[in-house]
Amino acid sequence: MVTNDTKGHNDANTNRDVKIRSLNCELNPLTRTDGSALFAQGGTCVMASILGPVEVKLQNLNIDKAYVECIYRPKAGLPTIRDRMRETVIKDTCEAALLSAMHPRTMVSVQVQELDDRGGLDACAINAACMALLIGGIPMKFTVAAVCCIVDKNGELILDPDYGQINDSRANFTFVFDSLERDLVTVNSTGCFKMAQFNDAYLMCRAASGVIFDFYRKIMTKFHTKTNLTPTSPKEGKEAMED
Repeated sequence: MVTNDTKGHNDANTNRDVKIRSLNCELNPLTRTDGSALFAQGGTCVMASILGPVEVKLQNLNIDKAYVECIYRPKAGLPTIRDRMRETVIKDTCEAALLSAMHPRTMVSVQVQELDDRGGLDACAINAACMALLIGGIPMKFTVAAVCCIVDKNGELILDPDYGQINDSRANFTFVFDSLERDLVTVNSTGCFKMAQFNDAYLMCRAASGVIFDFYRKIMTKFHTKTNLTPTSPKEGKEAMED
């Protein structure tokens, strides 16, 4: 499990101090998938896994690109309408990030399991799916980082709120940015808000996305460094010890 303290980071495009909850991630905790990630932000925790490219059903076959499937499972009970909406947002975001044309006539299946919701569940689920795709080696145009922000009952913006703050909010935003130019990939909003509040929330979340991208780089570097140092034969193990 890799942990990152994400308080006090400054983005080049804003003077705001970015403060989000601590990030934690464990890569490949599942063994029977092509890639998996256990991603936690604050008390919110999501498990994501991917399979693919695999054989696709005839009704979903695309001759020019891979079909992207997303299955979202809530912590308990049957999926609600809100869960189906979340599933669609995750699917569309992953589809936008993937180089699906490299694997036509196949399917990439993204499965997301909610483990605990303490605020910012949509953002955490998208980030977990992104890490699972990365560790699974699926070709991508870019990685994505999702950030949650709310407008509270006093009209103030709160970045990466916890569950209690979200329940007492007027509006809720989830912004998803790419890793190339920090362009907006997906936005999902609920509630009543002014355009000025939307614009301020966008800038605040865009700055915070840099913290998440830095975290991605940190855990991927540690994961691959650890993998490269793991001996695969007695001879390699001896050489590693000598080095």
